[in-house]
Formats: sequence, C-alpha cells, structure tokens
Amino acid sequence: MANLSGGGSFWTAGFGFHVLSSRWFTIFASILIMSVNGATYLFGVYSNDIKSSLGYDQTTLNLVSFFKDLGGNLGIISGLINEITPPWVVLAIGAVMNFFGYFMIWLAVTGRAAKPRVWQMCLYIWIGADSQAFANTGSLITCVKNFPESRGIVLGLLKGFVGLSGAIMTQLYHPLHGNDTKSLILLIAWLPAAVSIVFLPTIRLIKNVRLKNEVDLFYSILYLSLGLAGFLMIIIIIQNKLTFTRIEYVGSAVFVLILIFAPLAIVIKQEFYAWKSKKQFKTVTENPLRIESTPLPAELEPISSPSWARVNPQKPVSCTKDVFNPPDRGEDHTILQALFSIDMLILFIATSCGIGGTLTAIDNLGQIGKSLGYPTRSITTFVSLVSIWNYLGRVASGFVSEIFLTKYKFPRPLMLTFVLLFSCCGHLLIAFSIPNSLYIASVIIGFCFGAQWPLLFRNNIGNIWPQILLYIVPIWSCCKPSWGICS
Repeated sequence: MANLSGGGSFWTAGFGFHVLSSRWFTIFASILIMSVNGATYLFGVYSNDIKSSLGYDQTTLNLVSFFKDLGGNLGIISGLINEITPPWVVLAIGAVMNFFGYFMIWLAVTGRAAKPRVWQMCLYIWIGADSQAFANTGSLITCVKNFPESRGIVLGLLKGFVGLSGAIMTQLYHPLHGNDTKSLILLIAWLPAAVSIVFLPTIRLIKNVRLKNEVDLFYSILYLSLGLAGFLMIIIIIQNKLTFTRIEYVGSAVFVLILIFAPLAIVIKQEFYAWKSKKQFKTVTENPLRIESTPLPAELEPISSPSWARVNPQKPVSCTKDVFNPPDRGEDHTILQALFSIDMLILFIATSCGIGGTLTAIDNLGQIGKSLGYPTRSITTFVSLVSIWNYLGRVASGFVSEIFLTKYKFPRPLMLTFVLLFSCCGHLLIAFSIPNSLYIASVIIGFCFGAQWPLLFRNNIGNIWPQILLYIVPIWSCCKPSWGICS
C-alpha cells in the first residue's frame, strides 16, 4: 500500500480508507451534517427581514411560518425515498432542495429578484425546510441502523446537534457577514448543502458488531458536545454584554469549529486500534509457524446483542395482514399496525399540544421580543439560547431516559408528561410579560422542545417506530396556534 506520510508511519492509504469507511466516521459525518441543518430554528432571526422587505403583515408571516414547519417536519417523502434508495440519494436530494429553497428566499428578500407572490414564498420555504427532513432521514436513520443497541444514545446525540445548530450557525455568520441577518439566509442556503455533498460517500449502512467500549465512546463524544454547548453559552452572554469586532467574531468562530471537529480525534483513535488489531490478526493467520492466537483488546471484543436487537428469523408478514392484531409492545410492528394503534394516537395528541406549542413560541421569538420592547440584539440571543437548551434537552432526555429506564424502571411516557408540564412554565412567563422573563422562557421552551424528541422516538413499538415517527407524526405542525401578542 502506498504510504502517505513516509516510511514507518501508520498513516497509510489503507488506514485512511479504513477510517473513512468505518461506522464511527459515519457518526462523525452525521454530527457535521446535523450541526448545520437546523435552519428552521433560525426563522426567528430573519423573519423580520421577510416581513419588512416583502411588506407582509403578521398573518401572512404566520402563513409562511406554517409552511416552514410543515416542510421541516413532513418527513414522509424522504422516508419513502429512503426505503428504495441508499442514504446518499436522500442526502443529495436534500442538499439540492436546501440550496434552491433558501437561495430563492435570499434573492427575494435582498431585492435581487422580483417580489414573489405569497404562495411562491410558501413554496420556497417549504422546499428549503423539507430538506432538513431529508438530512435527518439520510443520516440519523442510517446511524440508528448501524448502532441498533445504542439507538437511544444515537438519537439523543445527533438530534442534540440539530438543536445546537442554530447557535452554531449564528456564530459562523457573524464573522462572515457581521450583523446583516439577510446574509444569514444565504449562509443557510449554501453551507448545509455543501456539507451534505462532501460527506455523501461516507453515510451508508455498515454491518455492525457491538463493541464493549461502544457506550464509552458515545459518552466521550457527549462530553465534547457539552463543552461546545458550554462555550456557546458563555460567548453568547459575552456578546450580548459587549460589542464584538470582526476579528473577535472570527476567533470565537474558529474555536467553535475546533470543538465541532474534535470528535474526529476519538474516531481516529478508535479505528487505529481496530485497524492495528486487524493487521496483527492477519499476520498471525498468514504465518503457519505461529500457533499462538493474538487476542483483541478488551474494548474491541464484540459482545452479544440483547434479545430485542437480534434479527427475527421468522418470515416477514405482509403489512396489510393483522393490521388490528398487533404484537406485544416492544416487538416489531408493521407500518399499518403502528399507525392504527392507540399508542400512535396518544403520541400524536401529545406532540400536537406539546411540540406544537413550543415550536410556535420559537418561531415567533423575534416578534414576541419586539412587541415586549427587547432590543434587536437580544433577538439573536433568544434564538441562540433556545438552540443551546434545545440541544441540552435532546441529549439529556436521550441519555437520562436510558439510564432511568435501565436502573430504576422509570417509564418514558411519564418522563414525557413531566417535560410537557414543565414547558407550561415557559409559556406562562411569556403570557404574563414579566421583565426579562423572555430569557428564562427561551431556556425553558428550548429545553422542553428538545427533550420531547428523543422521548417521542424512544416511546416506540419495536424498531419500525423511529421511521414512523419521522415520517408521519410531524403533521401536528398544522395544528399550531397564532400568538395574539404579535399581531
């Protein structure tokens, strides 16, 4: 094999290919894709630009916001495509949709194109926002299938980075465009599309064998992401108190990028051990004079999968049979069995009231802050706080629910109920308009919005549920109310 860095070095073409084709690099690539694919959570930053540039009233802006939420959550299209194509096709389609939708919005807002009709703006934002569902389906579902025994942790971690993407994107656009929020739309158009295109070959289904140190590696990535969230929280507070220069914005953005790419070190270290053990094993098997075996390191030894993660050897049953005769909870359901179950109805109602309400507040943070007399600079702070705590909510519920269920048999539906009740506190703070309460409300609403997603996905009926919930449940966005305070 060709050596890439000189004699004696382990950095060979073979090792590089081994890393790029590994399951753990798929996790890293998905983290990067998720980190820039939360454009729907930034609507509160640039919504005032749409409203003022195109002369919309609040009712029209609410209509545009509705189609944004509908596109961002109606994942059935990407789900159906994912059933018949490899993940890279789904990601490629999402990248094209993302660029087209948001680029057309940027042209309209900056006056570089003729003023579009309302239905055209709704179509543009629907296409751009629906690309997020393609990114979620292509990368997240692939990682869940690659790590079936750790799917709760994978869901919490990757969905957490989606929640954190709002704060990441605001930190990246400041050094590039200053405080020009119209240029943020252009950044949203090209950056997520570029990241998805770069990592297309690496997002794929890989035959998996669970390792003993698998959970430890995920916790290492979690600690790095917590450091990223902590840094973002600190820098946002500082930026809200002080006036940053372009150079200072560049410095903070560089540090954010370093923290985002930090999980790559964990991936390389893990795959180096695996690659080295593979080479040693190959050397032993090719040398008949050496009869002793070379054991794998303890952390690389495979372990048996739990019973629920093993493949069912029974013959598949048609999805049209036994629709109203589902198996026990926890066992695999067909799509129709899941859709027509009482569990699906309960989760649908919960998301309609819970996620629908919190998403309405997030979408209208710009208008709420303006109507309550907060300065314009604070609007970005509100959106960033929602983004950071959205991430913390997703990660906390993904990891904590797994621990509570395993150690204390604490049911996830009960935890979801507590999260919904806690979100009411944020809505009440907005309703009563207490001085400076919008900062606290942003934290509560962001945390509760994020915490609901892993709990929703993990309140499943077998392995079909993560896909069903990504494809069907988000129709709740049609039910969201309007905020009278913003009219």
